[in-house]
Amino acid sequence: MGLALAAFILLFALLFAGLPIAFGLLLIGFGGFALLQGLPAALAMVGQVGFNTVMNEELSVIPLFILMGGFIAASRLSDELFGAANSFVGHLRGGLAMSSVIASAGFASVCGSSFATAATMAKVSLPPMRRFGYADSLASASVAAGATLGIMIPPSVPLLIYGFMTRTDVGKLFIAAIIPGLIGALLYVGAVLWSVWRNPDSGQPGERTSARERLRSLRKVWAVAALFVFIIGGIYLGVFTPTEAAGVGAFAGFLFAAARRELGGGRLLEVLLDAARSTCSILILLIGALVFSNFIDIAGVPKALGASVQSMTSEPWMVIVVILIVYLVLGCILDSMSMLFLTVPVFYPIVSSLGYDLVWFGILVVTMIEVALITPPVGLNVFVLHQVQPDIATRTIFRGLAPFVTADLIRVSLLVAVPSLALWLPGFMG
Repeated sequence: MGLALAAFILLFALLFAGLPIAFGLLLIGFGGFALLQGLPAALAMVGQVGFNTVMNEELSVIPLFILMGGFIAASRLSDELFGAANSFVGHLRGGLAMSSVIASAGFASVCGSSFATAATMAKVSLPPMRRFGYADSLASASVAAGATLGIMIPPSVPLLIYGFMTRTDVGKLFIAAIIPGLIGALLYVGAVLWSVWRNPDSGQPGERTSARERLRSLRKVWAVAALFVFIIGGIYLGVFTPTEAAGVGAFAGFLFAAARRELGGGRLLEVLLDAARSTCSILILLIGALVFSNFIDIAGVPKALGASVQSMTSEPWMVIVVILIVYLVLGCILDSMSMLFLTVPVFYPIVSSLGYDLVWFGILVVTMIEVALITPPVGLNVFVLHQVQPDIATRTIFRGLAPFVTADLIRVSLLVAVPSLALWLPGFMG
């Protein structure tokens, strides 16, 4: 354990010095493995991990879902989603902010990226909210928080990575995320209602629309609902695997964007290059995480930590509480992907040994990563939003996010107290 502790300290020092997390994990994992098993064994292990990761056909699901999200983002569907949500709730106090949350949930169901959702919805929903005199804190916070649903509502890249790292069924993870994702959207709407109740001037009502206009707006977004139901329903019913679903989704996304004539002028090449860059970044991170995982495994860290935690308490649920507190603290100093790759190899063996379902734990982990996306000082969704709208200070966004962070903590508490919220739907799968 002494070597492992020194490795963690050195890793955090390298991260705070600015070394990318992928190379930090790779360097520390390789060095630690070499000290324990010898340099030839470490070299062979790194080569084998790199080869197996890049050649693993299961991981083809990652670029395909990223590509699907890129095509959907290019199709400018976000405008129609926001318009449809606004037609139903925009006339309420805080209705435009609620519309932003609802539209983000819809966009997330075919995107899978919180950053893409934040950047896209900021351009769509911030201008009308500011035009109606919404407080910048509420307007920006509703966009930043709603965008976190991009990594919960399937398809979700973090859930894909978690499934690969823990050998958990990705299809069950996707289905398990549906109810927690919907609960998250409802709690965010509740956070908006709380904010406008505390300060009625922060979110003035918008214009009321007729029943005919509402029906017309729904017709514009039927495709996103159909695509989501087709992909997730196909996985749920066992019609196709997640990898096959990703291929179908990517092709459907391409057809959708092409039908809207949004892939001209080099836009198609831009979408493909963005997907390639994102995939390469994720694979490099994954290789580093697996090398680091091999080191801490032979160093006996999971067993030692499990024994240490269990010695502190005889109640397994207290172990989960401790892990969640660790995630909450790490979320204030690390970005979301760093948290995922750094902690999952350490925590999932402990959780598994206690008899907890790894599907349920995966939903908890991604929920805590959502919290990290909007908590200071490293809430990445806040900085994405600030880049799109530079005149809104980050401190203003963070101030408006307090009710939304509270909503996330309520959701975490519900998942811990009622695991069936995540496990009920997967229980019907084969």
